[in-house]
Amino acid sequence: MTDERAGERGPGPDRDRSFETREVHASARNDQYGALATPIYANSTYEYDTMDGPRGGHRYSRISGPTREDLEGAFADLEGASHAAAFASGMAAIDAVCSLLTGGDHVVVGESVYAETHELLTRVYAGYGIETTVVDSTDPGAIADAMREETAMVYAETPTNPTLRIVDIEATAGVVDDHPGDPLLVVDNTFASPYLQRPLERGADLVVESLTKYVGGHSDVVAGAVATREDDLAEEIAYYQYARGGTPGPFACFLALRGIKTLSARMERHCRNATAVAALLDGHDAVERAYYPGLESHPNHAVAREQMADFGGMVSAEFAGGREAAAAFAADLDVFVLAESLGGVESLAEHPATMTHQDFSREELERAGIPPGLVRLSVGTEHREDLLRDVEDSLDGLTS
Repeated sequence: MTDERAGERGPGPDRDRSFETREVHASARNDQYGALATPIYANSTYEYDTMDGPRGGHRYSRISGPTREDLEGAFADLEGASHAAAFASGMAAIDAVCSLLTGGDHVVVGESVYAETHELLTRVYAGYGIETTVVDSTDPGAIADAMREETAMVYAETPTNPTLRIVDIEATAGVVDDHPGDPLLVVDNTFASPYLQRPLERGADLVVESLTKYVGGHSDVVAGAVATREDDLAEEIAYYQYARGGTPGPFACFLALRGIKTLSARMERHCRNATAVAALLDGHDAVERAYYPGLESHPNHAVAREQMADFGGMVSAEFAGGREAAAAFAADLDVFVLAESLGGVESLAEHPATMTHQDFSREELERAGIPPGLVRLSVGTEHREDLLRDVEDSLDGLTS
């Protein structure tokens, strides 16, 4: 499905070129020597010609730099944005978005989101006088009911972490646009990547992404980015990027740019492998429930099919034997590595309740729909048969 649909939705200034071509040529290639890859400009400061201005437009690397500038331009192009700002991590990017809020503001956030996003809003920003209401973000009616006069932001992930729920971005944008307070719709696009889904095209005001994951793609960089089509929002985000200083170094930008060039090829393999793994898990005697938007049994399958170019590389499974079965399954895996994070070429397995979401209370885990028997799989780009054999062997160990 990816080959057929991703290219025809290609965003960016040059719509005559497909996504796959633009990702390879997204870097500006401004180097004086004609380097095909954007060089690592490892400078903290830049020379001025006169006191009126620096020679090449850059003066201090917390403010801007050539390698970061290329990354921001490439990410904006792929997300169909006019502006992008890169950050030292996905959380730094999310924090910049939350910095748009002021005391007395209200936020509506999905109940199934990245653990640190939930913590940032409900604990850190609560101390600044910002109130958060947690809702089922797959229900536009629930979002509408939760909104107040002082609602300044609706924050959603799609697919969500780790239960892979799908938020209807267009329907949610309609609810937000109808609200008289003019709140912002922010969508975390990390699990999809701009190859599979572009929220700005469906009405989001801001898109945030952890470049650590699919964009970087090789488990060797930590970075994040925010993109928008709105000049005023871009200016505010750039101010917080500069003032708070959560910017990536040039080597991180270089690695993220390298990852962008192969994003579509990797995502196609991630999706193909994940589809096969999800089919194996779905209906197996040891599995209570498989979570994957590509399964017709998924409650948001129709929305995912309409708004995504393919269904992604993430699969979760709830095991019938609870936490003990989840632990046994994970321990028996060989190709899949037990580790946090996702989106790299290597396949990973993790137990959300004790790893990524370990700081959630029991009530928060229940509200987010994270049972003790849930295992999240980031399906990599290894040979599909090796992955299926690995999963099947671990499943057999639970039923033998």
